[in-house]
Formats: sequence, structure tokens, C-alpha cells
Amino acid sequence: MSNSPCVLGYKSPENDGINEPEEVEDAPLSHEELVELTQKTLSALTQAIPILSDLPSGVTLEEVAAQVELEQGQSITVYVVRGDGEIMKVVVPSRGATVRDLKAAIARHMALRLSRQSKGKHRPVKISWRYIWKSNWISADGVSLRDDSALLSEYGVGNRSKVVFVPRLNERGRRIN
Repeated sequence: MSNSPCVLGYKSPENDGINEPEEVEDAPLSHEELVELTQKTLSALTQAIPILSDLPSGVTLEEVAAQVELEQGQSITVYVVRGDGEIMKVVVPSRGATVRDLKAAIARHMALRLSRQSKGKHRPVKISWRYIWKSNWISADGVSLRDDSALLSEYGVGNRSKVVFVPRLNERGRRIN
């Protein structure tokens, strides 16, 4: 017996003396069947691999990449506390991440979440992030993250930090809308 690898669809001469392709039935799949098969396979893989087991079903490539980067120490987790008390787990790059990167990660997280919730509904919910950022600051340890180009580390935001939404107020202390 040789140590040569067996190629799928072929038998080595040592096995049966046959060097022809095996008959493999190729039934064409519809788009829907292919999508369903792919999602089932991805779901099974994410559950089988320990570092990916926390990911939701219907996972995207971006979510898998973020989880792998997190495990390799290339990203950090920031917990965002919403006004209703809900805590969102957001992943951002660990080096050179800015306030703008955090805002983009929050928007991506919410977009994915809303798209999963609105499956099968007629109109998905849209969020005006321009309005959100115009009327709210993100605050870490009581300090508003006002400069979008500032590094998160300048505000003391690191792995497992908590940030909260804080209403923007004008000079008179009234909420800006």
C-alpha cells in the first residue's frame, strides 16, 4: 500500500485496481436548496468549533472574522449599554480603533440584529444613525467620546469596557433633538 493521498472520486490502483472516477450523482440544486444547505452546514460548523459556538445562527462572514480576531487578541469587546438597559456586545479592532470605528461597529451590530428580527416581515426597521449621533454621545466612565477621530484608548476604552448612550444637551441643559 502506498502513502499517496486518495483523491475524492478516484480509487487508487492499490485499492481495487481501478483508476477511473467513481460515479457521483450530481443533482442540480435550486438556489433556495443551496442556501438552506449552506446555512445548515455553517450552523453545524459554528456549533462544532468552540471559539465560534457563541455566534448566532445565520452567521455572516464578518461575524466569524470578528470572533476569530477576538480570540487571537486582534480585537476587543466593548459592552454598549442602551437607554433601555440592554447591553450589546460589540467587537472593534484593538489597535488604532477610533470613536468612529466604535460607532460603525454599533451600527453594524444593530443592522444585523434588526435584519434577523425582521425576517419574513414586509418592511425592515431602519435606524437614522445620523439622528442618533446628533442627539446622543457615547460616554465611558462619565467622559463623553466627542471626537470621532480620537483613539478609544485615549478615553480609556479597552477590552470589556462599558460605554453608555448619554443625551446631548445644549448650553441651557436641554436635550438636543
